[in-house]
Amino acid sequence: MTLIEGKKAPDFSLMNEEGEIVKLADFKGQNVILYFYPKDMTPGCTTEACDFRDKHEDFSKLNAVVLGISPDDAKKHTKFIDKHGLPFSLLVDEDHAVAETYGVWVLKKMYGREYMGIERSTFLIDTEGNLIKSWRKVRVKNHIEEVYTYLAEREATQ
Repeated sequence: MTLIEGKKAPDFSLMNEEGEIVKLADFKGQNVILYFYPKDMTPGCTTEACDFRDKHEDFSKLNAVVLGISPDDAKKHTKFIDKHGLPFSLLVDEDHAVAETYGVWVLKKMYGREYMGIERSTFLIDTEGNLIKSWRKVRVKNHIEEVYTYLAEREATQ
């Protein structure tokens, strides 16, 4: 499936850290910042999550919710949330079906070894459920500021 900016974002139904089912459709009327990350408790993923945490109030003022998705289970997500005081849900995609739908379950290479994993990516979905912006192969440094600036400028012109 090819994701096209301006078209409907693929809906999903995933369990969060508390065992509740979360659907993209639950957030109609709000902007959704959907970010995919490889693994809880790793340095880059911790930095990214904490950057989203630190900007959470600013995103809320722009009518935006943050949702993180990784293949980790609910227990690991809960530990990660508690350790870093994350004010948003982390969703469980153990079979990486949603990651595949969004095109972020890819062949990766590290130290000469190839394996399948999450390509760090962020998707901005508008209040009507349309994909309005995507960031692929994200570098953590300054990424959250870039997402915030894009959304703030977009909201200012709406």
